[in-house]
Amino acid sequence: MVNNSQSLDAVFGALADPTRRAILMQLADRPMWVTELAEPFDISLPAASKHIRVLARAGLLRQTKVGRNRKCEIVADALGDAQAWINQVEIFWSERLNALDKFLNDDTQKGNQP
Repeated sequence: MVNNSQSLDAVFGALADPTRRAILMQLADRPMWVTELAEPFDISLPAASKHIRVLARAGLLRQTKVGRNRKCEIVADALGDAQAWINQVEIFWSERLNALDKFLNDDTQKGNQP
């Protein structure tokens, strides 16, 4: 099981907000300036910067300062721990549901026999 719970908490906390998820989707195409990232949203530049800081703290994006401006880019492997955790949970539940399905099918077949 993935043991870095602080990292997972930060990633899932950052992804919990739809604006932050949309920002990441924008960055999937190319690196962008903070002002570019803020444009599609009905929020102030300081509010956009706050969302970007949350994403950066979670390790989901990297900021580079160029003069007085900041350029952001997505960190491709940042979701690795979260994906590993999701995979482990999926395996756990798949096994449980398969066992339940087998139990229910076995029980149904026993009930149908004369």
